Amino acid sequence: MSRLLGLLLALTAGLFAVSLTIGPAAIGPMASLQALFAGGDTPLSLVMQEIRLPRAILAVLVGASLGLSGAALQGYLRNPLAEPGLLGISGSAALGAVLAIQTGVAAAFPLGLPLSALAGAFIGVLLITLLAGRRGGTLSLILAGIAISALASAMVSLALNLSPNPFATSEIVFWMMGSLADRSMEHVVLALPFIVVGTVMLMTLGRPLNAITLGEDAAEALGMRLARVRWRLIVGSALVVGVSTAVAGTIGFVGLVVPHLLRPWVGAMPGRLLGASALGGAMMVLAADILVRSVLPQADLKLGVVTALIGAPLFLHLIYQTRRELA
Repeated sequence: MSRLLGLLLALTAGLFAVSLTIGPAAIGPMASLQALFAGGDTPLSLVMQEIRLPRAILAVLVGASLGLSGAALQGYLRNPLAEPGLLGISGSAALGAVLAIQTGVAAAFPLGLPLSALAGAFIGVLLITLLAGRRGGTLSLILAGIAISALASAMVSLALNLSPNPFATSEIVFWMMGSLADRSMEHVVLALPFIVVGTVMLMTLGRPLNAITLGEDAAEALGMRLARVRWRLIVGSALVVGVSTAVAGTIGFVGLVVPHLLRPWVGAMPGRLLGASALGGAMMVLAADILVRSVLPQADLKLGVVTALIGAPLFLHLIYQTRRELA
């Protein structure tokens, strides 16, 4: 397990370094890295410190958040198809961002869009908690999440349908595709506290998730308070997924595919999958963002589109492999 984490950490660090050196300007990697740590106000130093560094940091934070929350949800719900969007957190955050664009809040001040998306995520989580009830089981939680996700999706469609401004409609559509372009250190500062707190809450679920594999009754017999575990799962997922959607838009397949790819390497214990999935998610988003800037850089390819193009074939391969093993 330690070897796997070490390998994933080394690969993540390598992709992070590559991400810092990728850009439209034809500048060598060493010159780029030297400009990052050099003082002064040279154009290259500003590009490295104000554009490439925040983008690479957000790729790590967003990818780790989605991978970690996906692994935690799959472990708690004992459902390999569970992913962050299942609870409606991503949809609620997207609805908040869409309303910010439609009402002009996003144009009024720089952080209006991510703050509105974050507010939407927490309102969605509050509604899910109320619908599921304090003592509701996993089924009620899934149904509440599906209901909120469907409602948020319908409201987004309604906003697009009634939008009188084609420019706002275009901005909404492009934002929902997901992107890390034009992000700054302000977005990093906004996201980092929420992601740190949410990550701590989710990482402490390792032992309860291992116990839940035996069944909810067995887990309670072992002393696990499932209501408290569920609360930590919902709030932790809301923090990391909500703020990730707020700063990067909707990015799919990371929380679904990464735990599937790494599960054979960590055994049957979902608690072991948490840290590995966080690093795997960071790797996937870093790699996708590198492809965004390398393949068709003039076409403004969106990050969410690339993660879907990567994740969907991988998921289809996993389905085919599972069918062969069961045959």
